[in-house]
Amino acid sequence: MTATMIKEFRLPDLGEGLTESEILSWKVAVGDTVTLNQVIAEVETAKAVVELPSPFAGTVAALHEQPGTVVEVGKPIVSFEVDDAGISNGNGAPVAGGTSADGGSDDADQASPAKREPNLVGYGAVVEHSGRPARRARSQQQPAGPAAEPVIPQRAEPAAERPRSTPPVRKLARDLGIDLEQVSGTGPGGLITREDVQAFTGTTEAPSAPVSQEGRETRTPIKGVRKFTAAAMVASAFTAPHVTEFLTVDVTATMELLARLKGNKAFEGYKLTPLTIAAKAVLVALRNNPTLNSRWDESSQEIIQFNYVNLGIAAATPRGLTVPNIKDADQLTLRELSTALTELTETARAGKTSPADLSGGTISITNIGVFGIDAGTPILNPGEAAILALGAVRKAPWVVDDQLAVRQVMSLSLSFDHRLVDGEQGSRFLADLGAILGDPAMVMTMI
Repeated sequence: MTATMIKEFRLPDLGEGLTESEILSWKVAVGDTVTLNQVIAEVETAKAVVELPSPFAGTVAALHEQPGTVVEVGKPIVSFEVDDAGISNGNGAPVAGGTSADGGSDDADQASPAKREPNLVGYGAVVEHSGRPARRARSQQQPAGPAAEPVIPQRAEPAAERPRSTPPVRKLARDLGIDLEQVSGTGPGGLITREDVQAFTGTTEAPSAPVSQEGRETRTPIKGVRKFTAAAMVASAFTAPHVTEFLTVDVTATMELLARLKGNKAFEGYKLTPLTIAAKAVLVALRNNPTLNSRWDESSQEIIQFNYVNLGIAAATPRGLTVPNIKDADQLTLRELSTALTELTETARAGKTSPADLSGGTISITNIGVFGIDAGTPILNPGEAAILALGAVRKAPWVVDDQLAVRQVMSLSLSFDHRLVDGEQGSRFLADLGAILGDPAMVMTMI
């Protein structure tokens, strides 16, 4: 006879010690039947928007938090009514024979390794191809806690399909107090766009932003990505001794190369920009200047030099600045790098960057040139030894063979951690980078 019981799902740590997340929306309602790893909610951490998969197969018994609520890691957010087949522990591991999900042993601990289905965000159930959930190592399990008996409301009708939109658009709608159910989408397949929401405000009286009594100030809570970025930048600025060097380069030859590549059939369909070429140049220059691809480990009092490059690209998003990185970028061809940069940018702007893509970077680039800026003093991404700012490409008078000519020039701004990188090392890296961008054929002397 199959037994049923109520199991709680507690909010997991979705990446590198994050302590809280905001519930953006529920994808299920009380009374819905869910399957293992089915997406049940969308939450925003300090780094990214993440979809939560269900660690149980069963029926939604209670939703403990409302959308817009900031919840601490470890707090119950949803309860399920499950039977023996749908029971798993807090990390999504199964419990055989109806054993409590908060502890005990099961046969899966003894199961032989098998090829498994990947889970969605790194904490949920791992499923073998046989269809049976497989238990993770006990050292990775969530701490068990006393199971509170949730108040189970009456079964509600299943929620209607939610209007299609991107996370930034949903946030804009929340900020303006607009119900997306009332907005008609004009994007592909009925997708609701930012313009649709803004147009809707013209026909609807939206509540004003929080202001002071005098109406002379607007206050916005500091949370999410903005809060995380601010804390990280303060920590970096007051931990690592920053040094910034500048170099202005005649990049006419690089821009000519870019124009030729865009007309080459081998690069048809690829998005090529000055950032694409500069990123490849950084990867080449690092081969002769590996100290810039390293990290200061205060706890062990060691300098860790990486033999791979996870290239971070600063991205301005509606939620604030993020720096996702391209894993093993040094192993990519120019076409592969172009694809990776395009995907990284589109994912970041849509607010879908995963916590894994925001961690583990080794060196970063910030492209301030897209805003028409020539130079700056970028702050290091925490844990990295260097960051490069690319300035705008401009036509300017330049001396070529003792003759004045109009050339295309770019300013490079390199900030580095002076604990790790000496002035000579930083200067040589910047000089190599300038040599490549000034004459792309110089790559042949560096590889």
